[in-house]
Amino acid sequence: MSQASRIALATTTTFTCGMIAWVHFRQREEKNTMHQGVVRDMERQRVKRERELDFDMQRQLEAEYKLEQNVHNSLEPLGNNSAPPK
Repeated sequence: MSQASRIALATTTTFTCGMIAWVHFRQREEKNTMHQGVVRDMERQRVKRERELDFDMQRQLEAEYKLEQNVHNSLEPLGNNSAPPK
């Protein structure tokens, strides 16, 4: 085998092995990236559920407070009692 053919064989073998290693590395990297997307989605759903539960609890507490206290809407006038005395 001539030296030129040995160099060509070594070069193509090295290039092929490098390409295979690079492809496997990229596949692993993409798989990890996709998995991180799933983790972020799960975290987003957990936070959304927590916020919904907090909102429901606040709504329930507000309803209880309205039953216990005489609460009026501050944007609505109180009626004739709010007019200054003459």
